Amino acid sequence: MQFESPHCLWLLTVLLPMTAYYIYRTLQGGAAIRLSSVEGVLNAPRTWRYYLRHLPFALRCAAVACLVVALARPRSAEQNTTASSEGIDIVMALDISGSMLARDFKPDRMGAAKQMAGEFVTARAGDRIGLVVFAGESFTQSPLTTDYATLQTLLSRVKSGLIEDGTAIGNGLATGINRLRESDAKSKVIILLTDGVNNRGQIAPLTAAEIAREQGIRVYTIGVGSRGEAPYPALDMFGNMTFVRQRVEIDEDTLREIASMTGGRYFRATDNAALRAIYAEINQLEKSRVEVSQFTTYTEEFLPWVLAAVLALLLEFLFHTLLLKRLP
Repeated sequence: MQFESPHCLWLLTVLLPMTAYYIYRTLQGGAAIRLSSVEGVLNAPRTWRYYLRHLPFALRCAAVACLVVALARPRSAEQNTTASSEGIDIVMALDISGSMLARDFKPDRMGAAKQMAGEFVTARAGDRIGLVVFAGESFTQSPLTTDYATLQTLLSRVKSGLIEDGTAIGNGLATGINRLRESDAKSKVIILLTDGVNNRGQIAPLTAAEIAREQGIRVYTIGVGSRGEAPYPALDMFGNMTFVRQRVEIDEDTLREIASMTGGRYFRATDNAALRAIYAEINQLEKSRVEVSQFTTYTEEFLPWVLAAVLALLLEFLFHTLLLKRLP
């Protein structure tokens, strides 16, 4: 409970002179009656009126105290907070071609990409995020959603071999653009991750980039792969999975051009730590705008104190005039 005028509480000190005057009057005594003998009165039992003789004054003091508290305007305060956010629509386009199983990342490029993408989703709040996967073709694994738990589940189910192998960067980018085409968000972003060179698909990567630019979509591109050679998956003569070292080839020029055309940035990840740092940097670059308003609601609580004062005065009047009436 708070007081609008706490300085009024100093008026409670008026109870001190009131009490002092009452004690003085009590000690002075009231009206006197002369009796020939008080022998019969001394042994008379004390009635309830004797024990309640100071109650009217106590009620008067209580009434004064309640009126002073009411004058100080007691009130309760409730803090209210409202937050409004301007979310970002983000599509993650993930390469799931066979080369994503290369072991230059831990456990492999695919596993590292899924882990870092999951951490990126966890770090977001209030944004709609979708997931597109591509290899020789592309499809939407998850539409734009704020249900991050479901998105994480769908992300965990991504694996190489779901679609025809190859690297259709243009198709993957075009599918992401299609997801954002009808978005009303002021900020639309695609994070495209790949480890190779465009060799499949009906749409050229730069053509898709031009469409993204016209749609106001920023594209961040990430090239995944160590420099030099890396152990790539291959089948031996018996059909068993094995790994052979091959030269890492990433079309960095195209990825850099896509990012430049759309107002994004190109990143190169050579290990798990670098990939985590890239997603963290993108998370910082694309921050949702959140406006928080705080206000306080006050509820006046003086009325119960006024009613208590009126009740105390009424009880004092009843006790003083009817039940505890004294000689003048």
